[in-house]
Amino acid sequence: MQPDSNVLPESFSDSADSRDSDPDFVAASSSSTLTTESEEDSEDSKDSGSGWIGKNGQVWFPTNEETLPFVKHARGVTSGPTRYAIARVQGVDSAFDLFFTVEMIDLIVNMTNLNGQRTNKTWTDVDSTDVKAYMGLVILAGVYKSRGESTGSLWGERSGRAVFKATMSLKRFNEISRALNFNDKLKKAARRRDDKLAPIRTLWEMWAPRLQMLYNPGRDVTVDEQLVAFKGRCRFRQYMPRKPVKYGLKLWIICDAVTSYAWRCSPYLGKTENAPEVGQGMRVVKELTEGLQGVTVTCDNFFTSYPLAQELLKKKISLVGTIRKNKPELPPNLLEVRGKPFPSSVFAFTNNTTAVNYIQKRGRNVILLSTRHREAVVTEGPKCKPEIVNYYNRCKGGVDNLDKVVGTYSCRRKTNRWPQTFFYNMVDLSAYNAYVIFTAIDPSWNCQKLYRRRLFLEELGHLMVSAAIVQRKHLPRAPIAAAMVRELQSSVAAAPQTPAGTSNVAGQRGTCKCCKNRTVCTCMACARFTCKNHHVICCKDCWPN
Repeated sequence: MQPDSNVLPESFSDSADSRDSDPDFVAASSSSTLTTESEEDSEDSKDSGSGWIGKNGQVWFPTNEETLPFVKHARGVTSGPTRYAIARVQGVDSAFDLFFTVEMIDLIVNMTNLNGQRTNKTWTDVDSTDVKAYMGLVILAGVYKSRGESTGSLWGERSGRAVFKATMSLKRFNEISRALNFNDKLKKAARRRDDKLAPIRTLWEMWAPRLQMLYNPGRDVTVDEQLVAFKGRCRFRQYMPRKPVKYGLKLWIICDAVTSYAWRCSPYLGKTENAPEVGQGMRVVKELTEGLQGVTVTCDNFFTSYPLAQELLKKKISLVGTIRKNKPELPPNLLEVRGKPFPSSVFAFTNNTTAVNYIQKRGRNVILLSTRHREAVVTEGPKCKPEIVNYYNRCKGGVDNLDKVVGTYSCRRKTNRWPQTFFYNMVDLSAYNAYVIFTAIDPSWNCQKLYRRRLFLEELGHLMVSAAIVQRKHLPRAPIAAAMVRELQSSVAAAPQTPAGTSNVAGQRGTCKCCKNRTVCTCMACARFTCKNHHVICCKDCWPN
C-alpha cells in the first residue's frame, strides 16, 4: 500500500513536499544530455534490435519516431457548475442544501430520534430544524478553529460565542451528538457481517452521487487518497506512518486539479478475504474516472502503471504520473543511472506513451509515465526540467490542497464512533464543494477579500442556525445571547405580513424555507415561501387584525 522507498513520490518542485520530508523527494534537471544517450546505451539498443525491451517484453524506443501525436479529445461538457446546480443556487445556504437534501435530513432525523428514544429516557425528538442547527453549529465551530477545543468551552462565559448559546443549550447539543445516527442499529447487525459500511451506507449512497451531479471538472483531474483522522475502533481503520495523522479512515478521491472540487469519493474498507487485493491502484482509478472523457489524470506511483495508461486511453483519458522502478514494463536501459551525467534526462517511447528517467544528482532520480506528452520537451533555464515533470507538479496537488483547505476550517469533533467521523467529513467536503459552486456562479461575491471561504462558512453556519433561534421559546441566560435571540425574532416579526396560503406576487414560485420544495405560498410573519406542509391555517378568531 505504501510507495516504494526507493522511488521519488509526488513532488519534484524546488520546494519540499508538505507530506514527506525525504530528501529523495527532490529533483532537478538539465538539458545537457536530453537528446543524446551514452555509447553504452546505443550498443544495448543495437543488441536488442531497434528498441529497448522490458522484463515483460514491452518494446520501447529511444526516440519518438514511431510515436503518434497526441490528440485532444472533445469533452462534450463545459467545466464548472452544471445547469442543475445553477438553476437552484440562490444563496449560500441553497448551495449547501444541494448536497444535503430534504430526504437526507429526514433520514438523519428519523434515525437520531429512534436511537435517542432507545438510549435516553428523557429524550425529546429532534426535527429538521434541530439537525440543521446542529450542523450549523459544528460548521461555526470549525470556522472559529475549535476542533481541538472542548465542547463546554464553546458555551463558556468567557471563551464561548453567543451564537452557540442563542441556538441551543449545551445539554441539548450533547444529547444530539450522542444520539446522532444514520441507520437502525437493530437491523444493521446482520448487515455488518457483509457490509462494513452498513452504519452509514444509506446516507452515503444518497450523498455520493450528488457530487458528480452538480459540477463538471476541468481537463486536469487528480487521483489520490484522503486519510480522515480517527483513532477509535473500526475494522477498516488504516495506519499510514508517512501521513501527518497516521491513523484514520481512508477514502479514494478524484478532484478537479484547479479548484480541488471533490468529484467522486470511494471509501476503502480494508482487505477482502484476508488477502491483499491485486491491481488495486488500477481498479481505483478506473472506478473513479467512470463517466469522464477528454481529461488528463495525474496520480502518484501507487496507481501508475503501463497497463492502466492503455486502459485509460481506450476511454479517451490520458495519464501522467510517477511510476515505480520495479514495474516489469520498464526497460533496463531507461532505469540505468550509472555513468550518466547529472543533471540529465533519458526518454523512452512507445507508439502512445512516453517515459522519462529524470536524474538530478547521484542517487536521486525519478521515473514518470505520460500518455499526454509524446516528445522529449524540456523547459529552458538553469534547471531545465522535462515538461512531464513540470506538468505533474502543476496538477498533482489537487487532493492535497483539498485536505489542506478542509482541515483549515474542519467541523470534525472528537468522537469514538467512526460513522460520526464519516458524517463530519461529508459535511466538510459538502461545504467546500458548495463554496466552489457558489463562487463560480457569483464570482463577484466578496472578490476583494482574501478570506472568502471563511466568510462563506460563517454565513452558512449563521443561516443554518437562524431557524432554530427564531423558534426558541425561552431566552438564554447570557445577556448577549438573549439579545441576539430578541433581535432575530423581532426582525422576523417586523417583516411584512402576508396571509398564509397566498403569494406576495401573483403566480410567483419560490423555495420553501423549511423543506426546499417549490411553492407559491408564503408565511404570514416573514413573507418567505412556505409550502402547505409547513404553514399553519388559523380560524378567523385567531387571525391577527
